[in-house]
Amino acid sequence: MIRTKGEAGTGNVVEAVRHMRMIQGTIRILKDKTEEELWGVAREIEAPLSLVKQTQKEGRLPVVNFAAGGVAKPADTTLMMQLGADRVFVSSGIFKSEKPELLAKAIVEATHHYNNAEVLANVSRDLGKAMPGLEMSSIPAEELLQDRGW
Repeated sequence: MIRTKGEAGTGNVVEAVRHMRMIQGTIRILKDKTEEELWGVAREIEAPLSLVKQTQKEGRLPVVNFAAGGVAKPADTTLMMQLGADRVFVSSGIFKSEKPELLAKAIVEATHHYNNAEVLANVSRDLGKAMPGLEMSSIPAEELLQDRGW
């Protein structure tokens, strides 16, 4: 399992979207690579050649991809699913909202029906105030969570 590296606790899905697009773009690049080029990619990213080949063949990572970090609204979850996430994790977005129970139910429905705009519109009504979003540039670099780890 992997997780997109959005900035947790911000209610700002932009970084999760950027990371998901980077992942999907890299997978698309593998599509036309030759066997020799795949070997070079495997060495560069320090991954087994068999996993690189599997990713090329399937057009997706061979693990579950959880979208998380800044995901706070039903529309955020549907966007992340449409961009290729297998699952979505929402925490602060629910607990820092005005009506957490209603929002949680709406997020589940929106995620389940992520390709249905009518469902998204219906479940997004009367949810109260969402978690206030933070502008990424307002967070000091040393406090960013998404840049930690590897």
